[in-house]
Amino acid sequence: MATANDRAVLQTIFNPSTPFGDIPGLDEEEEDAQEEGEAFASELLEQVRDLELQGVSAAESGDVSAALERFGEAIRLLPERASAYNNRAQALRLQGNVAGALQDLDTAIRLSRGRSRAACQSFVQRGLIHRLQAREEDARRDFERAARLGSAFARQQLVLLNPYSALCNQMLCEMLGRLRNPGGTGSE
Repeated sequence: MATANDRAVLQTIFNPSTPFGDIPGLDEEEEDAQEEGEAFASELLEQVRDLELQGVSAAESGDVSAALERFGEAIRLLPERASAYNNRAQALRLQGNVAGALQDLDTAIRLSRGRSRAACQSFVQRGLIHRLQAREEDARRDFERAARLGSAFARQQLVLLNPYSALCNQMLCEMLGRLRNPGGTGSE
């Protein structure tokens, strides 16, 4: 299984605007591992986790094709495990296959029943894709679900999607600018 630092690096690669170390659902990692251990044969689960780590390493080194192969192998071995679909979706998105990424994210959410670390990450990823597609309401719904699962990044996105919050933030920045520079124009 990847270390917290490995996941933070991968999260930063796939989502450059994410604060380093904001890994959705990290606190539930032990609970997820226990549930997986009960649901899947331990040897097979270990093999699949190793394939996912190899995929993550390949993605980190820029070899998206190798990452997709490793994630695909993990899915073939345990098609009912959500994590590999979430990871493959990230690699597919890097490759420009947004439709394939959305399909894998939907599968990850369905398999996780919308309540694990993989679900949280999938909601965030799908929300980001919806934002890029200017589907703000769909993005808002996904970020709300991810925020309920513990994602600080999703909470930040919800603030950005809220027009009243954006206006308040703008007014606050202007006011602080005036306080810092009373003789200036209000912006630095």
